Amino acid sequence: MHTKSLSELAADLKSGAYSSVELTQYFLDRINRYNTALNAFITVTDESALSRAKAADEQIAAGSAGALTGIPLAYKDIFCTDGVRTSAGSKMLDNFIAPYNATVVEKLNQAGMPMLGKTNMDEFAMGSSNENSYYGVVKNPWDLARIPGGSSGGSAATVAARLSPVATGTDTGGSIRQPAAMTGITGIKPTYGRVSRFGMIAYASSLDQGGVFGTSAEDCALVLTAMSGFDEKDSTSAEHAVPDFSASLKDSLAGLKIGLPKEYFEEGLDAQVEKSIQEAIEAYRKMGAEIIEISLPNTPLAIPAYYVVAPAECSSNLSRLDGVRYGYRCENAKDLTDHYMRSRGEAFGVEVKRRIMVGTYALSAGYYDAYYLKAQQIRRLISEDFQKAFETVDVIMGPVAPNTAFKIGEKSDDPVGMYLSDIYTISVNLAGLPAMSLPVASVNNLPVGLQIIGNYFDEAKMLNIAHQYQQVSDHHQQIPTAFDVTRGGE
Repeated sequence: MHTKSLSELAADLKSGAYSSVELTQYFLDRINRYNTALNAFITVTDESALSRAKAADEQIAAGSAGALTGIPLAYKDIFCTDGVRTSAGSKMLDNFIAPYNATVVEKLNQAGMPMLGKTNMDEFAMGSSNENSYYGVVKNPWDLARIPGGSSGGSAATVAARLSPVATGTDTGGSIRQPAAMTGITGIKPTYGRVSRFGMIAYASSLDQGGVFGTSAEDCALVLTAMSGFDEKDSTSAEHAVPDFSASLKDSLAGLKIGLPKEYFEEGLDAQVEKSIQEAIEAYRKMGAEIIEISLPNTPLAIPAYYVVAPAECSSNLSRLDGVRYGYRCENAKDLTDHYMRSRGEAFGVEVKRRIMVGTYALSAGYYDAYYLKAQQIRRLISEDFQKAFETVDVIMGPVAPNTAFKIGEKSDDPVGMYLSDIYTISVNLAGLPAMSLPVASVNNLPVGLQIIGNYFDEAKMLNIAHQYQQVSDHHQQIPTAFDVTRGGE
């Protein structure tokens, strides 16, 4: 069952080949067998998953099932889930039981999808390697000595190892695309505002966006259709019609204009990764696309701008976590100041503290204009670069990350080097554009992802472009040997 697409699983459920209870139990069994090695889940919700699966079977029997009814999934542990721990990968929220569902969870519940559990992540989504979690490092299914990418590494590893057919993630500066690339799966970050942020614990409110991981563009299209839409509970939600993202998957690519930013192929990109990306782009040329070199001149400014804007917003968002109302509370505080300082000092990890301090500094009197305001001005320039490019091309392509997955601990003492892992992804978040990653190669048995960047609300076109590539390649069908029953993994 773990090798099948969502449409195949749905067809099997409808035909009675197996029930949702059997399907859900199958994936729970895989989680039970493999999660110790991967550390991909923080919480597994066996009982509620089977209960929802039973309800899905009743819907299927009654003939009222939808396209996703009965297919289980996993949620990044940043989405609030009613009655279930929602930790955001932090000691601060280790004891937090969410009293309501995030809108994304509510929508996918309505679609009839049982929740298998909550996946591991970098604390408060701050990281590029999933080494910053209070619950320990997530391992890459392709090489357990390597990182899966972050911050949604738990969700990515879960789908890559086929412990769940699909999983949700969030992307603030590349946290869906980068782990998707490093684990060999498909991941999409939609346009800012396309998916509701209500009930999604905030890191940087103007950058965070929920999305989905799947093995293929087709699977991502099905789930993204269900989870998208305007939400009056979210002031950043866009009142924009949601198409059926699956409807245009088979459209021809003849006449498609693909832009290649010269800044994405300069110093710093691994030679083998670049070769893999160029080969994938050549495949698009053979499918009828026109390749055009473009320039995004402000790309080098994306990292410094992002690491002012994002920490500033995180400093503000995390100020609510003070040990008074909910979350971790220190013991035997001497006074209120001691309570605040020790609760936050004991519960936040090193990277979170670093970003809070940077953000607080950037927002402080005398530095706001020099840093935060300047970063926002650069952000506007980056957005204008993209809009100018989209006057001549339909989509932009390039690498997702400069390298394949690196070894656990390799960059732990080099935060700047870690930040540079997101050099090709951060600009997209600053501009609020949609983007995705799809697997296109393997270098030394480690996956390489191709990034597709679209114009605002152009997710359908991106998914069509990715799907057409996946019709002439099999990279998205590859499963790490240790987790593949057909090759001795069980």
